[in-house]
Amino acid sequence: MAINPNAPLATDTRSIDALKASAARDPKAAIKEAAKQFEALFMQQIMKSMRESTMSSGLLDNSGTQMGTEMLDTQFATKMTGLPGGLSEVIARQLERQMGGALPAIPETSATKTLPKSTPTQAGFVQQHSSAARAAEAATGIPAAFMVAQAAHESGWGKRDIRNADGSSSNNLFGIKAGASWKGAVAEVTTTEYVDGQPRKVTAKFRAYASPAESFADYAQLMKTSPRYTGVLANSSTAEGFARGLQKAGYATDPAYADKLARTINTTLRLQRAVT
Repeated sequence: MAINPNAPLATDTRSIDALKASAARDPKAAIKEAAKQFEALFMQQIMKSMRESTMSSGLLDNSGTQMGTEMLDTQFATKMTGLPGGLSEVIARQLERQMGGALPAIPETSATKTLPKSTPTQAGFVQQHSSAARAAEAATGIPAAFMVAQAAHESGWGKRDIRNADGSSSNNLFGIKAGASWKGAVAEVTTTEYVDGQPRKVTAKFRAYASPAESFADYAQLMKTSPRYTGVLANSSTAEGFARGLQKAGYATDPAYADKLARTINTTLRLQRAVT
């Protein structure tokens, strides 16, 4: 995003309000703009110091010429701002690390180059569940983005909600079924299972939670304690390893589960980069 040479710097109320509004709409773009604003102010101060140290006051100097000089310094400073490898890039990277932490790299493949554009619903889903996913990451070592992506895949970005009998949400984001060992609440719904590679509608019981955060916590517990998913934890450093591990462990019956999940992980990583 190029800075406008004629735009005011963030030293007045309107400019600061504009930055706040930009941060609400697009945090990553706001970080870059704030970094450029800071660099422009810094460059302006350097030019002012250089001018004061090399030029003496003359008879023709007055408030009008001083104002003109300051405006010229502002224009020069602004035009020199945002150059590749400049101070603004360093500031922006530091702010991004402080706000969101480092994100896993997105492998450039033919599949990722043709990913569909994300939607506000998808971005909202990522933001809503990032905190719970980070807690699950601390417990399992699985990258938070991978778990958010799996929750998005299982729930259709929150639009395919598993409902309780009274119509309320079960908050089951990972489609975890309620087996004989489950002692908590249960939601019974019709779902799709693949039998011999063919989709079938069946009725199944699913675990129900008081909140989405409980769903992430229970998922983390399942990954940690079930021998079935030992291979998933061992290969969760890459999106493909994680997705293939889940399919191999039989997490889902869909034969294309790993490929679908890997695509959703790539979408989630892009979304996370866009909001941090």
